[in-house]
Amino acid sequence: MPELVGNVLVGQSGGPTSVINASIAGVVTEALNHSCVEEIYGCLNGVLGILQEDFIDLASESQQAIRGLRHTPGAALGTCRYKLKKQQDFDRVLEVFKAHNIRYFFYAGGNDSQDTADKISKLAQQQNYDLRVIGIPKTIDNDLPVTDHTPGYGSVIKYICTTIREISCDNAAMGQNDLVQIVEVMGRSAGWIAAGASLAKRRDHPNDPPHLIFLPEVAFSVDKFVAEVKRVLAREKFCSIVVGEGLVDADGNYIAASTKTDAFGHAQLGGAGAYLQSLVEQHLPGIKARVVSLGMAQRAAAHCSSKADNDEAFLAGQAAVRAAVLEAETDKMVTLVRGNTDHYTCETGLAPLAEIANGVKKLPREWINEDGVSMNYQFVRYAQPLIQGEVAMPFENGLPLMAHLEKSRVDKLLTPYEL
Repeated sequence: MPELVGNVLVGQSGGPTSVINASIAGVVTEALNHSCVEEIYGCLNGVLGILQEDFIDLASESQQAIRGLRHTPGAALGTCRYKLKKQQDFDRVLEVFKAHNIRYFFYAGGNDSQDTADKISKLAQQQNYDLRVIGIPKTIDNDLPVTDHTPGYGSVIKYICTTIREISCDNAAMGQNDLVQIVEVMGRSAGWIAAGASLAKRRDHPNDPPHLIFLPEVAFSVDKFVAEVKRVLAREKFCSIVVGEGLVDADGNYIAASTKTDAFGHAQLGGAGAYLQSLVEQHLPGIKARVVSLGMAQRAAAHCSSKADNDEAFLAGQAAVRAAVLEAETDKMVTLVRGNTDHYTCETGLAPLAEIANGVKKLPREWINEDGVSMNYQFVRYAQPLIQGEVAMPFENGLPLMAHLEKSRVDKLLTPYEL
């Protein structure tokens, strides 16, 4: 296939992670190496930035700023949860791409974002417009199919494990067999994040916190919950619980969810921790229950991110560019492929966007112990390598120093678009 000469466009979508910007740094760093790439643009706020023709010139940013993205959380380009709904939206995307000679499009996001990238690519093919589209995996939820794991996951569980160890020191000081500490974590309908909390246990110390982990993959029972809490408190000064926000009952209904949905129709979750607190207060008189909902803090904790995760996020950005420019690949997402050796290694691969779009990878049931509230060695062996190493975070006046892009705007060439 002939070399495509034109411009790169990269965007971010969905909830940020502490390492999503490392992938953008990887894209920019690699794109600068190829003469067929004339300009490197970033679209502000995902597909909204494409529709509104809001582009910035990433090639004009200082190398210091690009390097700084590797220790800066959030989405430096801005993000969105906007769903391309109508044909006019898709037509507008191609109109913008043609006006700015976009020949390479890289989209960092989760399930829904990869579906968007797939649809844009298919439309370009229908209109015989030469465009190479590569998705870059991103989600703390770790629920994308095909890839072994996703950038963002290792860092979120490293932070959660750190937080649990810190909180548990407080709990041990305050508890007298009468304290239940509940930590609610993200993860939607998959229990990868909650399961990751099990790494907080020291090796050969099975009674370390967290004592109980409640996962979306295991139907919740009030009776079992009460019995498990009683069992732990009979032995320990406090009971440490981690619960995934997507916890469901025996009928598959969320135990805590808002009636509101996002643009993609997903229920807005939250409140599982408060629900468990109410059960403690109702069924265990005299027992104190405290809830910590980590919320956005867990996905923004760059100060406690994993070096392995950060390096792989950067690698995924580089691999996306190489796949499109050097291998003429399109309609694919970069995957992380674990090596088949005792020593952890990770390489990149590619998978069709259609295989990733809107799919959900559940936590394997065989990695959950028979008790349903703890993880076995298979999970620990899977997750432990992902939290290794620390990112060198620069500080200024005692506080973490984040990168700030100049965001030099690219001239708009088309008439404004009404959303």
